[in-house]
Amino acid sequence: MAEHKHGEMDITTQKKTFDGFVTFTVRSVVVIAVLVVLLALVGA
Repeated sequence: MAEHKHGEMDITTQKKTFDGFVTFTVRSVVVIAVLVVLLALVGA
């Protein structure tokens, strides 16, 4: 079995995926908040 050495794995892809997930989540929350405010103003 290979010996694990901390910090040697290339995590570039994982970082890009996580950054994309965070960006998507933040944008989704903003869109949902705007929709909720618009619905409250329209009275639907």
